[in-house]
Amino acid sequence: MSNTKTEAAITGPHKEGLSVAIGLVHWPVLDRDGNTVCTNITNFDIHDIARVARAYGVEQYYLICKSREQLMFADRILDHWRTGYAHRFNPMRNKALERVKSVETLDVALQDWNRPTRVVATAARDLDVTKNISFQGLKSEMRENRTKSTLLLFGTGFGLTNQFLHGCDYLLEPIQGGSDDDYRHLSVRSAVSICLDRLL
Repeated sequence: MSNTKTEAAITGPHKEGLSVAIGLVHWPVLDRDGNTVCTNITNFDIHDIARVARAYGVEQYYLICKSREQLMFADRILDHWRTGYAHRFNPMRNKALERVKSVETLDVALQDWNRPTRVVATAARDLDVTKNISFQGLKSEMRENRTKSTLLLFGTGFGLTNQFLHGCDYLLEPIQGGSDDDYRHLSVRSAVSICLDRLL
């Protein structure tokens, strides 16, 4: 079967004309003891999130990390797949990774994005640190107010710090499944996939 339709579906902005970017935040985030830390960038997160972002028409995927060594690591991975043998070996992987950028801070990401933006943070825990919004509420907001793009932020480690969340426009409701004990400990790759599917 021809994959022409699939190719068309994952190129260009989202098919509904929505402008969406995502950011994977490695600093400032929490560790298990509640300390503010900088987490390591992982190969899996770069690749898997880039692929789902591309499939859902996300225009940009930012890796946000203050560590220069970690940013260099990410850039080496991206360069490997964007040029030379790896590019020729797996061009579909390159199609996903061409929309990934590594930046030091959220402010740098917003400067690069350079458009009116609603900044929406995510968290697995129930919090009251900024304006809370449901999936349905954000979905409606994105479609009713298209003059603003949407930047969805996902924390690594044990989540974004409260101070960081205070600077965001919205906090998206936590993902809740069907477990008896309200289990929410998802990988960030799973969380990104679920959020993009619910919203887009």
